[in-house]
Amino acid sequence: MATIRIKTPLGDIDVALDTEHAPKTAAHFLDLIRAGHLDDAAFYRIVRSSGTEGVPPSIDIIQGGVGWERCMGLPSVAHERTDVTGLRHCDGAISLARSADTNASSEFFICIGDQPMLDAGAMPGAAEIGFAVFGKVASGMDVVRAIQSLPAERDPPGGDARFVKQFLTDLVPITTIEIL
Repeated sequence: MATIRIKTPLGDIDVALDTEHAPKTAAHFLDLIRAGHLDDAAFYRIVRSSGTEGVPPSIDIIQGGVGWERCMGLPSVAHERTDVTGLRHCDGAISLARSADTNASSEFFICIGDQPMLDAGAMPGAAEIGFAVFGKVASGMDVVRAIQSLPAERDPPGGDARFVKQFLTDLVPITTIEIL
């Protein structure tokens, strides 16, 4: 286990990274922190199940990172499926967001409540591989919930209708992410 602290103006979020069950993903995230790749990161996207009814998956998360354009040039990591790691998208789980392929880079999200539809095998088609859980919030879920309650009125990148009302009106800057 390794613990990180995500500092924001709304408070700190301490996360225990599971280096035993998701060793590649946890090591990748720690490497991003050490290399300064997550400097100037922010929480920029929220998803509320109440706003995604009828649009699978209906989930509750907050998402952060450096943004899709900037992350494209960062190192990626091979996908560690939840059906291999045994980790699940439960309340407080931290997971790497990924593009259509199986690799992920710097964008991450934190689950609010259990989100089993994000686990491997839960959805059909390309989404069947799920997302890679690599830790869990140890303290600061009140901060996570506060971020998710903020207004989200910014247009999604590229105008993608699937993401309307999911981009925070005002980003929540991540002051620092430090390894404890």
